[in-house]
Amino acid sequence: MTITVDTQRVVKKSKNFWSNIHFHPTDAIEDDWGQKILDEIAKDKVAKSVRMYAMLEDIVTEDNEGELHYDFTLTDTRLDYMLSRGFNIFLSYNFIPPCISTDTEQTSTVCKRKTRYKGKYILTAKPKSYEKWEEICRKYTEHIVERYGIDEVSKWHLQCYNEPDVGAFFMREATVSERCEEYCKLYAAFVRGALSVSDRLSVGGPALAAHYNFLAGFLDFVRKNSLRLDFICFHSYGTDPHLINNGSGRLCVENHLKKIYDVMLMAKERGFSHIPLIIDEWGATTGGFLNIEDCPALIFRETPAFAAYFVKLFIMLNSLNLPIEKLMICLSGQHEMQTDFSGFRNFFTLNFYKKPIYNAYVLAAKLFENELYFENSEECKELSIYPTASDDGRVSVILAYASENFEEGEPIEVELKFVGTGSSTATLTAIDSTHANAISAYRALGCPDSPTESEKTSIATAATLRSERVDVNNSTVKIKIEQSSVILVEL
Repeated sequence: MTITVDTQRVVKKSKNFWSNIHFHPTDAIEDDWGQKILDEIAKDKVAKSVRMYAMLEDIVTEDNEGELHYDFTLTDTRLDYMLSRGFNIFLSYNFIPPCISTDTEQTSTVCKRKTRYKGKYILTAKPKSYEKWEEICRKYTEHIVERYGIDEVSKWHLQCYNEPDVGAFFMREATVSERCEEYCKLYAAFVRGALSVSDRLSVGGPALAAHYNFLAGFLDFVRKNSLRLDFICFHSYGTDPHLINNGSGRLCVENHLKKIYDVMLMAKERGFSHIPLIIDEWGATTGGFLNIEDCPALIFRETPAFAAYFVKLFIMLNSLNLPIEKLMICLSGQHEMQTDFSGFRNFFTLNFYKKPIYNAYVLAAKLFENELYFENSEECKELSIYPTASDDGRVSVILAYASENFEEGEPIEVELKFVGTGSSTATLTAIDSTHANAISAYRALGCPDSPTESEKTSIATAATLRSERVDVNNSTVKIKIEQSSVILVEL
């Protein structure tokens, strides 16, 4: 198979919308292990924007006279750190502080163990006063603008709440329509509070989890009340671990499309087709707090197949020219790990071995914004390719090879022919069975329960991306690419 890339023919400019993450738990940002992860992400330029929670429950209290008081120490620590590492902020205003909750017994954990990180719970009841919720949103916005300046905060995305359409986060015993009615009040007060500080701020919602009739009701409310909505945000997961277990669900990149098209159609029908879409959480499956104990197939999260899934996903979304501004992988379950390679949804294992999915983000960060024209000598639905160039003539091409449901298969040989460049050498970087693959090295050592320091070093080395210099003969690079793998070619 020959793929011909015209290095002088730019198809379009791309925003590289895939280089963003949702970091969870937010309160790990002030801890050493959380900063270790984020420092690595910043060093490798893996994420331009990071979604985090305001964690208003850490900030607001009420005295006996009903006056609200604020302690911004923890949120300042987190935001100071994130900005010091060069991240743009996507800030979710949640959760309902106990002092204004209608029911402090209505709690949720959304985790594998008994409580969330640091023994915390989510209060899911609605506020007892939307006026006080508005005041909290105003005071918090006022604080971040005073501390960081309107020029900085106007670059952020401010989001009202997280997954209000599901009982795990909002109004546990209510119907979806009842949640929507109350969330609309929550959003209206959030917009009034935030924009009273400055109309330069970017506000949006609803961080939808699953119920698209909720989105319809929300958009109708926004339109009817002429509220600001600068972005529509929602979550997209390919399948559910329980469906994998019962045989009715399978890993498949195309599973994301119906959800995205449903959101687009609802937005268009209600006059919001001009509003950008932000997928502020994505994953191959739901269940960030589930692992191989719950679904053995979640070992996928440890393998090169997940790297191939990510690359195939963003290439597919980019090719369809969808109005997606950001695609943010959800890194939940990070604090739940008790062993390496346990199938949680994160970038690093317990002993900080880089996972193939992390390495795929490192390679994707090397892509440029000029998408190049290419032709393929034969159709191959299993092969995804995305060729790019910088304004100064550098070329990066990423390829992912995987079957529809990521089964095992034979490798293929590809000739990459470059038109319009005189490069004599290229750099190849692969993520496959023997490259940038910690779990393969771990298995080769016999899956030790307590690896020695020497074994840890061996696994960490095997997990690291390694590049190979090859000759470009007659403007052509020959590569062999395995099933469920990724390779980056740089000229």
